[in-house]
Amino acid sequence: MGKRIIQQRRGRGTSTYRVKRKAYSIRVSYPNQRIENAEGEIIKIINSPAHSSPLCLIKIGKIKFFNIAAKGIHEGMKIKIGKNAELQYGDVAKLKDIAEGTSIFNIESNPLDGGKLIRAAGTSGKILKKEKNSVSVYMPSKKERKFDANCRATIGNIAASGRLEKPIVKAGKKWHMMKAKGKLYPRTSAVKMNVVDHPFGSGRGKNIGKTKTAPRNAPPGRKVGTLRPRRVGKRN
Repeated sequence: MGKRIIQQRRGRGTSTYRVKRKAYSIRVSYPNQRIENAEGEIIKIINSPAHSSPLCLIKIGKIKFFNIAAKGIHEGMKIKIGKNAELQYGDVAKLKDIAEGTSIFNIESNPLDGGKLIRAAGTSGKILKKEKNSVSVYMPSKKERKFDANCRATIGNIAASGRLEKPIVKAGKKWHMMKAKGKLYPRTSAVKMNVVDHPFGSGRGKNIGKTKTAPRNAPPGRKVGTLRPRRVGKRN
């Protein structure tokens, strides 16, 4: 009888595949209430294991909130929120109040939802054109998407664009990086396992030796490979 495969062990939810709650305790979001023409201050810039970029703590009067750090900001820097935003890095404004061609990030999908899109390190979007009630944004995926004109966004590019340029060097460092996000490392290819560890394993080299499509009535330990494919075979 074979062993439990990785998918089964992951589904059980042991500490090997579990993320520390502390890593995701910080919520990055704009204030829920409408803030117009206000000035805030960046109190602190912190590192969060759950995010690929640094975060900044912003204070506006009695309100404090976390936002993704823009490239070029520093602690003690003044930022503006609302129509009076001067289009400097870190300012927050509605899409209808931002000039065309400006780089933006952390865009709200719907007004007052706190920011949902373009949040990875080093990424940014660009405002292409404005219409009556919508604004077209050029996304990092090279696609154009329309947003409500009242959705908010932060001006600039996200910091930590060079995080992938520094070599990791040691496998232990990579292990801790993956552990912080609840991912398994190192990961062994299925065809290189023994037959008791995976349905694709055994001494056939790198060949699976059977069809990659799993049977529709397969039990959990056998349901690997291509699951319920719409089509198989070579495309003409």
